[in-house]
Amino acid sequence: MSSKTPIVLALDTSDLATAIGWVHATEGLVQVYKLGLEFFLTFGHDGVKAVTSETDCDIFLDLKLHDIPHTVSGAARAIAELAPKYVTVHASGGGAMVAAAVAALPSTFVTGVTILTSLSDTDVATLGFKANALESATALASVAVMGGARAIVCSPLEIHAIRKRVGSEIIIITPGVRPSDSESVDDQSRTLTPLEAIEQGADLVVIGRPITSFWKQGPAAMRGRAESICAQLL
Repeated sequence: MSSKTPIVLALDTSDLATAIGWVHATEGLVQVYKLGLEFFLTFGHDGVKAVTSETDCDIFLDLKLHDIPHTVSGAARAIAELAPKYVTVHASGGGAMVAAAVAALPSTFVTGVTILTSLSDTDVATLGFKANALESATALASVAVMGGARAIVCSPLEIHAIRKRVGSEIIIITPGVRPSDSESVDDQSRTLTPLEAIEQGADLVVIGRPITSFWKQGPAAMRGRAESICAQLL
């Protein structure tokens, strides 16, 4: 880990210039920039390269790959030239699928996504999971790690149990965090503050709108907001 605050900033925008502006506004503050499916489908490899050319931070390519092992292997090879630090796959695809991604991206931290943070326990039951979100996420984390994943994505409420299950070497990345002064949880169902998530054992916390929404007030306002949240984690 670097000395930067353990924040993953989500560059969730369909405007490339805005994404690069967000990178410049938070330069030196965050540790990782997350590029999601909307960004990748809009801008492709060139968009990722445009961001990486502006920063020395790690890139989290959040594609949530989920298909048969052969297809996931091909998809993983297709992004290998981008050399992302993290790439997400759905752990529910099974150990063989995770292993296929790991084999195709040996230098990348293949990251198993457990239960989406937008899902409540009621949603999890409706989807047919026999156990609640906590138990299901912990089981999925085990599947991903057995498949070779070196990082896990889980909600803040599952961090402690998953850390106990997977050990200290696996990186836990936690979306669904909201600063204590946030007015809305947006579409997240299982949340804690960033500091609470770190105290529970997360290595990195993903933050998007609580920082990026300040962009409309200007780069200085967005940077000030990022600095305020960073200060909560020191």
